[in-house]
Parts: sequence; structure tokens; C-alpha cells
Amino acid sequence: MKLQLTDINKHLEKIRSGGGKKAIEKQREKNKLTARERISYLCDKEKPFIEIGAFAGFEMYEEQGGCPAGGTVAGVSYVSGRQCVIVANDQTVKAGAWFPITAKKNLRMQEIAMENKLPIIYLVDSAGVFLPMQDEIFPDKEHFGRIFRNNARMSAMGITQIAAVLGACVAGGAYLPIMSDETLIVEGNGSIYLAGPYLVKAAIGEDVDTETLGGAVTHTEISGIADYKFKTEQECLDEIKKLIGRVSERPKANFNRITPVDPSKDVNEVYGIMHAHNAKPYNMLEIIDRIADADSNDVSQSSFDEFKKDYGKTILCGYARIDGWAVGIVANQRLIVKTKKGEMQMGGVLYNDSSDKAARFILNCNQKKIPLVFLQDVTGFMVGSRSEQAGIIKDGAKMVNAVANSVVPKITIIVGNSYGAGNYAMCGKAYDPRFIYAWPSAKIAVMGGEQAAKTLLQIQVASMKKKGKEVSADEEKTLLDKIKGSYEKQTTPYYAAARLWVDDIIDPAKTRELISEGIAAANNNEQMEEFKTGVWQV
Repeated sequence: MKLQLTDINKHLEKIRSGGGKKAIEKQREKNKLTARERISYLCDKEKPFIEIGAFAGFEMYEEQGGCPAGGTVAGVSYVSGRQCVIVANDQTVKAGAWFPITAKKNLRMQEIAMENKLPIIYLVDSAGVFLPMQDEIFPDKEHFGRIFRNNARMSAMGITQIAAVLGACVAGGAYLPIMSDETLIVEGNGSIYLAGPYLVKAAIGEDVDTETLGGAVTHTEISGIADYKFKTEQECLDEIKKLIGRVSERPKANFNRITPVDPSKDVNEVYGIMHAHNAKPYNMLEIIDRIADADSNDVSQSSFDEFKKDYGKTILCGYARIDGWAVGIVANQRLIVKTKKGEMQMGGVLYNDSSDKAARFILNCNQKKIPLVFLQDVTGFMVGSRSEQAGIIKDGAKMVNAVANSVVPKITIIVGNSYGAGNYAMCGKAYDPRFIYAWPSAKIAVMGGEQAAKTLLQIQVASMKKKGKEVSADEEKTLLDKIKGSYEKQTTPYYAAARLWVDDIIDPAKTRELISEGIAAANNNEQMEEFKTGVWQV
């Protein structure tokens, strides 16, 4: 696990350099900070910055020169003591131009702000849409224009939006700061316009410079579009701190929290619990004991209070506290247990009883308004005639129904496998977790690489034989290895994080902190829908 984490940190080091040294030097020449420096200056020093989407676009746009972090640095942190969502264009990456994944990442950040009723701060410095890929960015529901629709919706929801124009703000992107509550702009560097000087010349033949067209003086003294102008970025960011510091506190959801107690077992031991390739069984309770608080009455014991302990043993359900917050935990179990027929590995498979147990526990947490934490290491639902005749689809549907209709905040951590419908039942991305993170050991796919490769091989070999081509054992092995290699690349946490199927790949030792910050964010939204499950078979 530590070796995997070392690899991740090496990639992150490169990602955090954005467009590279030369691009950063150009920022310096203009007296501009980088996106990460702006965020660091803005945020409260003693509080964590929870980055979202650091791996967005990872290895996705190599022909275009790459797009580190999706060309946008974003996350959740504290400004003047208030938890906020922060989105900063990275001008060092293709002049801050928007790739398809940039739009998806920005929409994800707005989604986090809307779900948790958090103020959102935009640090704008972008050349607009990356034109060579405009067809993948511009017109669809989850493309560029949805950003401005969300600006309008958030304003109607009473969510504070503040935009600081620290560089270019071009074309459709010019609507974002103007649709925010307040707009700040830096003299000399900040500019807002629908069309730049070259396009104006081409369109209407007018010769005009950037400052006259859309600089700080133009928009604070003539058009009235911007509200404040500043000589330096630091002055601009200081004003944002003041503005956020004056925002009234929202009514809270009041999720139950007591004084935190450190876990009963050393958090750093979490690295040694899982096998390097997630190939051997382990006891999920050992992970929970290093994430959950110790019992406040007996610090040698975990606060985890197991629900239906001796029933449906391939899944663990129970109440616990994480950094003081009351939570309900739903976790897959891969422990070897002794039965009358000998030892049996519970390989994270969801059986009838475990599905039924989890569905009932999720209902209980919604009844009590207790946030849910899902710890995924699931290979799917049990297959075979015995399970089918016992109604595995029916029991699986109960669990999926309960997860889909759950109204309490859900936070998902993929610690190991996340395969097939098990991904759905354990609150994968499609089921709206407030936050979803992956450990370095995570694998996300419709099924395991070995099974998938063999299935695809059978299909390909049958097709080749139909065409009259004989396939030798050696050819089959070569073909199997090729299929398996390609498939397994798509199951890695890098592949998932690049496409924002998960919010980030995290250090397992920080799981507790991230869950706590996620619940703190969710606690800002007092509004919760009425819990209804609809119709299901019993």
C-alpha cells in the first residue's frame, strides 16, 4: 500500500506543477500567482484543503499536450472560518482553456456546493473553451453552458457565489462572474469580454485594446459589471476573506456529534491490512477500528456497534463515531470463516441475507437522520441457480432501492474491488454520494479482470473459429494476456479518478479526516427530503 501511495504522490507532484516551469515563470512576469498559490493564500492556514479532482484528465489528452488536474484546481476548505468550495482556473495549462473534463470537474464542484449549501468562490483566469474540442464541451447538458445554469440555480437557492477575475475571462465564460453575487477584478491583468480584440477586429472591424474592451477600469467605472477593483491579487483575495467573513451562518442539519476520541488502534497500521494486489482475505473490522473513534467509555475498544452481527456475514453494518460524528457504516467483509464444511472465504460477495440486512440498516439510518459511510470491497452479487432461485435479484433490488432513495448524506470509500452491481448497491458514483474517494488499492469495473478477459476471449475465439480459423493454445494465451492487460488498465483508480468516477485517490490514513470534513460540509444543509422507498418485493 505504501509503495502504491508513493507512486500516487510522484504523479501528484507532477500534476501540481501544472503546465510546467516556463508557464509558471510567465505568470510571475505578470505579477500573477499560480492557481495553487491563490488557494493557499485565500484559505485558513490551520484548516485542511480537501482537493477534488487532482487526477482529472490524467493520461486522457496526451495528443493535445495533457491537461493536469483538468486545468482547474478545486476543493473544499475554510475561508474566514467558513467552509467553502473553491474553483481556480490554472492559467499555466493551455491558458486555462476548458477541456471536456474541465467542464465536468467544474460542474462537480458546483454540485458539491448545491448539495451541501456551501459558498463557492471562483478564481477566474481562463482563455475559454479549448476550440479543437469544442464539440465535446459546448452544447450538451453536462457541458460548458450548464455552469451558468447552475450559477442561476444557486443564486435562487441563496448560495453565496463570489468571483475574482485575476486574468482573462472570455466569451461564454464572461457570464460566470456576472452571474455571481459579487465580482472582483485586478487592474492590468483582469479582463472580461465576450470577444477579444482579434475577434472584434474580424467581426466588426474595430481596433481596440484589451483594457479598453474589458479591463478593470472599463468594468468598474463605465459598464458597472464588476463591483471592486484592486491593484494586486493579494488585495483582491483579502477582500474575498472579508466578504466571506460577513456571510451569515446557515441553519444546520444538526447531525449528532460529540467530542472526538482517537481510534482504539493506530491509524498508520491501516497500510498493512490489505494484500498488495487485494488478493487475500482480511478482516474489515481491522480497517473500521482504525477509522472509527474509540468508545468514549473504554478507549481500548472501537465505537463500532455492529447490527445483526451473526446474520449476513459478508457485509458489516453498524453504528460508530468518526471524529465525533455519529455515522452508520456499511462495509463489505472478506474474512475467512469456519463452517461445518470447513473454511470458507467471504470474498466481498453480496448474498441474499447480506443484501437484506444492509437494506434494513440503511432504512434505520434514514429514520434516525444518521449519515452513511460505505466501505467498498465488493465483487458483486452471488450468482448461480441456488442464489437465483432464492431471489438474489429481489434482495439485491431492495438494497439498491434503499441506497437510491436514501436522503441522509452518503460518503463512499472504495478500499478494494468495486465490481458490477455491487458498485451500485454500495453507493457508487451513480447513486449520488456527497463525496466518493478511492484508496490506491481500488479497482472499479463491471467484473474482475481475470473473469472479464476469459469471457471476452471465449467470444473472440468462437468468432474466429466460425470464420474457419484454428486458434492454438499459444495464440489463445497471447490473446488472453492482451485482453487482460487492456481491461485491467481500465480498472485502476487512476483511470477512475481521471474521469471523475471518484473525487480523488486518497492516502488511507486520511480516510477518517475526509469523512469528517464531508459530514461537516453536509451539515450545512438543513433541508432533507422525506424518506420514501417506493415499491419493492418482499
